[in-house]
Amino acid sequence: MALPTQNVSRRVFGQSALTGALLAAANQLTPHAFARTTSDRIRVGQIGTGHAHASKLSVYLESDDYEVVGIAEPDEQRREAARQRPPYRDVPWMGVEELLGQPGLQVVLVETEVGKLLDVAERCIDSGLHVHLDKPAGESLPTFQRILRRAEERQLLLQMGYMYRYNPAAVLLRRFIRNGWLGEVFELHAVMSKTIGAGERRQLARFAGGTMFELGCHLIDWTVDLLGEPTAVTPYVRHSSSIDDELNDNMLAVLEYQRATATIRSSAQEVDGGQRRHLTVCGSGGTFHIQPLDSPTARITLAEPRGEFEAGTRTVEFPRYVRYVDDAAEMARILRGEQEARFSYAHDLAVQRTILQASGLTLDE
Repeated sequence: MALPTQNVSRRVFGQSALTGALLAAANQLTPHAFARTTSDRIRVGQIGTGHAHASKLSVYLESDDYEVVGIAEPDEQRREAARQRPPYRDVPWMGVEELLGQPGLQVVLVETEVGKLLDVAERCIDSGLHVHLDKPAGESLPTFQRILRRAEERQLLLQMGYMYRYNPAAVLLRRFIRNGWLGEVFELHAVMSKTIGAGERRQLARFAGGTMFELGCHLIDWTVDLLGEPTAVTPYVRHSSSIDDELNDNMLAVLEYQRATATIRSSAQEVDGGQRRHLTVCGSGGTFHIQPLDSPTARITLAEPRGEFEAGTRTVEFPRYVRYVDDAAEMARILRGEQEARFSYAHDLAVQRTILQASGLTLDE
């Protein structure tokens, strides 16, 4: 099945042809799925400052594609703490109703604490607004499924905030997989860990999914994009720290495919864990290893030449990557009708099912 060309950041490799059967038709959206905007700048607002990635508002403030009309934080204590910090201090503050009623508002960034993400996203969708929803998409699969269904019915974009979707190493790996350059994939292994302090641990302990739910979700989104939804998921849930806070802080999940297995690990106590964050894909024709993930370098080994890459082993360095810049740019192109959405409702639902299973959580609550 031939797929449209993906518009890749010119800081990386220009355009990549996305071909191959791994993206099923159900994982695509048609170009006319969303109402096109005719304004020069897309009017965007943000609800919440409680999410760990809420400061991504700076990306929209610095983008020529967007006009940030305001921010709302219902929690008074959190609001007062954020008002004087960048990037929030120069943005108009208002209540949620006032923000949702802003003339010409088109997009809302939902950046509340995780437990409130779905409620706020549903309210925005019901108000007829496109949504950028930070991760993970709550603990209730039926609620998330309902929100996706409403978004699709209303032709509204719901873009998830998984931070490796446009990482340049991820873009290149996606090209290798779609073109079959690694041969038949039989193994994927990924790790995303860090050392988490006592205060943050207490916050995360509210979620039974622990570090897999909080950190591993990024890797699961990536894995499902590359290999599809697994046929089975086995979680290994552990609390390994001597800290008595009930946080499941040492998590492993095994994802099964017809001819491959994927292992995802995430812990809260790895010293300098950011430097060992990695993702490796092994196939019959080669291996692609990315480490570290946040400032990526790729080590690629090929049995025979593929595209512009010779047989043998090479290391690929990438320019500095700023998270969420490409996510915001793609949203603008989608809303202007210039390209299709690369990540569909079907993909996001499959990711959420897999995250919940990998975290040892149920699918029917």
